[in-house]
Amino acid sequence: MPWHAALALDYQQESGTTVVRHTHTGPLRVLQSLYPEGQAVCHNVLVHPPGGLVGGDTLDIKVHVAAQAHGLITTPGATRFYRSEGEIALQSTRLSLEPNARLEWLPLEAILYSGCLAENRLTMELAPTAELMGWDVTALGLPSASQPFVHGHFRQHIEVPGVWLERGTLDATDARLLDGPVGLAGHRCLASLFFVAGSPLERKRLQAALDGAREVISAHALAATAGVTSPNPQVIIVRVLAPVVEPAMELLRTVRAVWRPQLWNIAGTSPRIWAM
Repeated sequence: MPWHAALALDYQQESGTTVVRHTHTGPLRVLQSLYPEGQAVCHNVLVHPPGGLVGGDTLDIKVHVAAQAHGLITTPGATRFYRSEGEIALQSTRLSLEPNARLEWLPLEAILYSGCLAENRLTMELAPTAELMGWDVTALGLPSASQPFVHGHFRQHIEVPGVWLERGTLDATDARLLDGPVGLAGHRCLASLFFVAGSPLERKRLQAALDGAREVISAHALAATAGVTSPNPQVIIVRVLAPVVEPAMELLRTVRAVWRPQLWNIAGTSPRIWAM
């Protein structure tokens, strides 16, 4: 029987403290709020007790951040899309930010198990003075465990309406895409880190973020398969290909640690759960 789960998070700023209120249905929860950086930034860990999705399962996540609030959301482990008998497993996330709001959307990777039929949708809507930092990391199978992604289908949709739209379809039998030199070239992890603003970034600020990311990339082992661009004055994106998740995630975390002080004048602090 398919499992349908929904979670709605509402961040508000109250007397200098960001607080979150939430509602949920089904097996999707958020843990106790943490404040390792002080009261201005509310850290939350999103938990899906089943540990993965099979055909027919849906996760529906909605996050609203009110004016002046700053939320940070991560997960304790990967999202797993397991083998399907014919139905699609869907994760749909909508992030909505009001003026002067900030959000960090930092879930750990999505793992595509062989035989999965999966779709991952992310929509971000920002008021003109709101800003968001987030990432998307996808792993094809578990190559280190000799569990390659040889059957299955995955669709990806990332959108800032009217500003930025990326759609991708990945079929496990598409050898030209997965192994060709102009495709993934044999890599089995594709990752992106993005900074999105509700209005065009001031040129000097945008260039500083690009230069900071390029400096990190040039010194990293994945320098040959990573890069940073600004496809729109409201968007900066780092893209990475890697054989496995760990080096790609390490690169994205390092760039994030540079961007936080550059773009927001706050320390490049990582959620405590990442160190566990």
